[in-house]
Amino acid sequence: MATSSVSKGCFVFKPTAKKKRISGAEDFFVDGSEDVENGKLRFRLCQSTWDEMKEEIEQVQEDLNKKMLDGLLEFVKKSAASFWCRDDDWMSRMRASEIPTAALVLGVNMPDHTITFESMTELLHDSLTPFVASVQAKECTAMKQLMQKVLQRLMGTNVMVDEDEAEADLGFHTRDCPQKRVNCSLSALCDWYQSATKKSPVKSPRKRLSSSQSEFLQSPPVVVIFRDLEAFSPQVLQDFILVCSQYVHQLPLVFIFGIATSPSTIQRMLPHSVSSLLCIELFQSLSCTQHLATIIDKLFLTSKFHFKFSAKVLQVLVGIFLYHDFSVCNFIKGLQLSLLEHFHSQPLSVLCCHKQEALVHAQQLNDRDVERIQQLPSFMRYVEEQVPEEQVQLLTSSEHVKGVCQKLLKSLHKYHKNFYPALRCLHVLTSILPKYPLGKQIRELYVLCLEKKVWETQEYDSAMQLIRMLAKDELVTCLQKCVEILTFCKSKKLKKVGQQLQDITATCEKLDKLSDEGNLVDGEEGDRENDSSGKGLQKTDLFHLQKTLLEMKECRRTRRKTPYEILRNAVVDYIDNLVKTHLYPPESQPLYEVWYYSSSGTVRRHLNATPRTSIQTALSHPYCYLQNEALKNDSGIISSAAPDICIIYKLHLECGRLINLYDWLEAYATVATAAEGKDPSAIEGGKVDELKHARFIRAVSELEFLGFVKSTKQKTDHVARLTWGGC
Repeated sequence: MATSSVSKGCFVFKPTAKKKRISGAEDFFVDGSEDVENGKLRFRLCQSTWDEMKEEIEQVQEDLNKKMLDGLLEFVKKSAASFWCRDDDWMSRMRASEIPTAALVLGVNMPDHTITFESMTELLHDSLTPFVASVQAKECTAMKQLMQKVLQRLMGTNVMVDEDEAEADLGFHTRDCPQKRVNCSLSALCDWYQSATKKSPVKSPRKRLSSSQSEFLQSPPVVVIFRDLEAFSPQVLQDFILVCSQYVHQLPLVFIFGIATSPSTIQRMLPHSVSSLLCIELFQSLSCTQHLATIIDKLFLTSKFHFKFSAKVLQVLVGIFLYHDFSVCNFIKGLQLSLLEHFHSQPLSVLCCHKQEALVHAQQLNDRDVERIQQLPSFMRYVEEQVPEEQVQLLTSSEHVKGVCQKLLKSLHKYHKNFYPALRCLHVLTSILPKYPLGKQIRELYVLCLEKKVWETQEYDSAMQLIRMLAKDELVTCLQKCVEILTFCKSKKLKKVGQQLQDITATCEKLDKLSDEGNLVDGEEGDRENDSSGKGLQKTDLFHLQKTLLEMKECRRTRRKTPYEILRNAVVDYIDNLVKTHLYPPESQPLYEVWYYSSSGTVRRHLNATPRTSIQTALSHPYCYLQNEALKNDSGIISSAAPDICIIYKLHLECGRLINLYDWLEAYATVATAAEGKDPSAIEGGKVDELKHARFIRAVSELEFLGFVKSTKQKTDHVARLTWGGC
């Protein structure tokens, strides 16, 4: 690219970040691949799939937070309106001296709070006020720093704390928009606020307000958000609230407290003299478990997205969520990692896309891809089920394999269209049962269906027995939900099933009169049985008691069933047939490997790392990380070519609780001298040169930093060993 200048120099023209990122990712997919076009196609499919999933995730998060954020916005509006519309009664004067405070209980999933606060800040900026300051505890360890951060983010200028700092700080000035320095005090903020609201009045929102509420639009509220309230110093927080309370009549202040644990945190951190200065209203966000359930429902329990998790991968990600951080953001990172790994490691993932696109890609498969299909375990099982002539064609003819592959892909798409509505119907019927034999959440039932044939499990038999005892109202409610699910599904076959269930529901509702009459007759018979049993059980022994109870049980068994009981049994048999027809595990479907990612070990290794094991592996077997052929050796041998810290680590494994530093140094010098090609016995007088001594000291210091050894007061020339047992 040509350029002109009055002086000589070096000009750098950087490429756009987007092109650089895409080309690097394409190289990652193409690297080591025999088919360059296949790698590029997999990259594009991976990117488009993630974009669709990301858009769905963002929509879900927006919908889940909408109710809470709308309530918070309404609270800020009312607080600002009450600041300008004050009455003369005692209650209004008391409220006027308090700072409106929203206590936002978000839960312990701290990594997810960032998205919530970003959405909240954006909503306040767009709808109500430009004066929003968000602060975190790690940047506000003292009152001076907290005040400085709040003023800087509200005023957008450099804030002068004291004269020494003002002289040392040069500021961030530009030629176009020079920034002024102001004193760090709320009086300066009041002056700035009055001048700012006079110069640039805030635009009125689209929603029309009453005349009494329109005045505060010219003077919008000043919102201060404390993201992690528990992490703030109680003294700093108390001082800040006391100072702000002195200016509550001059500034329309509103506080928002982000709470991870419990609202009682406010009473624990603030004494009554300070908390009485706040007018607190509580807001509760959706729990992280409900958030995760919604994400799984929208991404995996639908045929919209073709990338799927195997049962083990889903269990690993959910286990990390439940037992580590409760973070939905980290679950989404695991999803993104699995998606990238699937499209990178599975060359046949070019078929993991929409139906018509997958059929086109199947027709364009090369001979190498055809061989990969023939090597799939699911396809090999499919070949074994065919007649001998068909087996020969599937193993020898590439064109025939392509045609069969298209047919199997159509079957795979049809399978998923039927699988998820049937799964939801089964969950509707089993989620109301006591003790939840098939799981309370649909995720648990989904994992069970992924692992095995659900109808062969003991839990399924227990659930069917309990369904056969459901009352009419409960059964009708469940059938209505099933009809609603099947009516909106894409499968024509299941829509017919939904119509049949609707007819059964109508028939069941017509049995009210017959059921009531049957209950009356049963009640009379039951009274007679109770009278007779009561007479017979007045005086008897254990044998006669057991005989009488067996007779009563046999009487109930042989009793004529009511029309509702007959219909209920028919419904259970119908649902059982639906389950056995459509809820086969995915592994039973040919080419399921194209859609399902099953490498749970890779996911666990990346997301649930064990630092100590990784460090011990690196020190014991440096070849695993350095990939240097000179470092290949048996596990019990100390390689002289290894880094110093690896040699020191292996030598320390041979020692006891206390390690003599001089003996350790001599052993290290022996190994290091052998690495130089010299005879270790040729060391003059047992002296070690200064370079090896310095390397030894540095390696021991690194081991101490990693926590393997520490200095001890028992012996000054010894160190204590802290770890036992290798990886």
